[in-house]
Amino acid sequence: MASTRRTFLKSAPLVLAAAGLLSMPAFAADTIKVGVLHSLSGTMAISETSLKDMALFAIDQINAKGGVLGKKLEPVVVDPASNWPLFAEKARQLLSKDKVAVTFGCWTSVSRKSVLPVYEELNGLLFYPVQYEGEEMSPNVFYTGAAPNQQAIPAVEYLMSKEGGAAKRFFLLGTDYVYPRTTNKILRAFLHSKGVKDENIQEMYTPFGHSDYQTIVGNIKKFAAGGKTAVISTINGDSNVPFYKELGNQGLKATDVPVVAFSVGEEELKGIDTKPLVGHLAAWNYFMSVKNPVNSKWIADYRAWAKKKGLANADKLVTNDPMEATYVGINMWAEAVKKAGTTDVAAVTKAMAGIKFAAPSGFTLEMDPKNHHLHKPVMIGEIQPNGQFSVVWKTKTPIRAQPWSPFIPGNDKKPDTPVKSK
Repeated sequence: MASTRRTFLKSAPLVLAAAGLLSMPAFAADTIKVGVLHSLSGTMAISETSLKDMALFAIDQINAKGGVLGKKLEPVVVDPASNWPLFAEKARQLLSKDKVAVTFGCWTSVSRKSVLPVYEELNGLLFYPVQYEGEEMSPNVFYTGAAPNQQAIPAVEYLMSKEGGAAKRFFLLGTDYVYPRTTNKILRAFLHSKGVKDENIQEMYTPFGHSDYQTIVGNIKKFAAGGKTAVISTINGDSNVPFYKELGNQGLKATDVPVVAFSVGEEELKGIDTKPLVGHLAAWNYFMSVKNPVNSKWIADYRAWAKKKGLANADKLVTNDPMEATYVGINMWAEAVKKAGTTDVAAVTKAMAGIKFAAPSGFTLEMDPKNHHLHKPVMIGEIQPNGQFSVVWKTKTPIRAQPWSPFIPGNDKKPDTPVKSK
């Protein structure tokens, strides 16, 4: 009788599953589904399409080495089309319908904030690969881009230094959404702490997709007549193309008024004649031009993969900072899954603490054991005639992210461990 009962207990789940009365557990599948949530159309496609390609490249590399836990990774790609509410719908689809174990995606902070309640409600896991304003630490998100102390603040310090041009006046120009406005709030407070008065700070915002920068560049030139001026650009997406073209049209050279951008990399410069822009700056944690064996192999392998996949101009494809952050995040997640022995969110989250990865930047990056942010180097690069950047300044070692800005009263008292958003 006992033997019969044991046989029934072993076979019951299979019988019930066949009858449609019991769902087979996720671990029974021969693949692990991975979500890729990036805009492949609309104003942000110029930046995000390459992140989708990089995610697929990284996944194929991992699969070529045997996958994870003996299973191949199966990418599920969705296009939220630069539509912020649609990001949330697509995120819910990935988690509820597609049952992905993890998602790599978003660019703008408004898209991340759109999906955040979904990932917290359904206990999903999101890897976010772009620099942001730093006012967040969710237990359901790993932030592989830069916090303000890993990009924005060092960039402004550089501009204020003798080496960076000793700027005294600052024109803060951004796209009208949460990241530029919050970052500029932090930068204004930082500039105040350095003795810069409001009369020497001008702030202006344009909508997503804005294309007419003639008047704005004219205003920059007028503002610059009052003293040594630098422009801090948090323009995002395809608006960067007409902005930089207008700088060239009006002859605003870096020797007169340098522009430092936080959302312009090699990908955004591809469609622009960069000769009039030589000397303008960008602050990132990686540039394609850095010389080291890891970076050289990464670029070569990515181009070879792109050629095999039939991507246009595969042998000329560029890499950039958010692409590196995407690549690092996917590989770190895969290592954490191996370490945990499961794709369970709680177990993987715990295993992510302290994970290290030798990155194309030439530095070994570490996921902070407490705050879900990467320790990253900071680099400032000058635009070159070929559309690449020459690194003019960088930190000697990776620095720890400080998600809460100490320049805004009260923010330095925030917790140092992830908490669910309210």
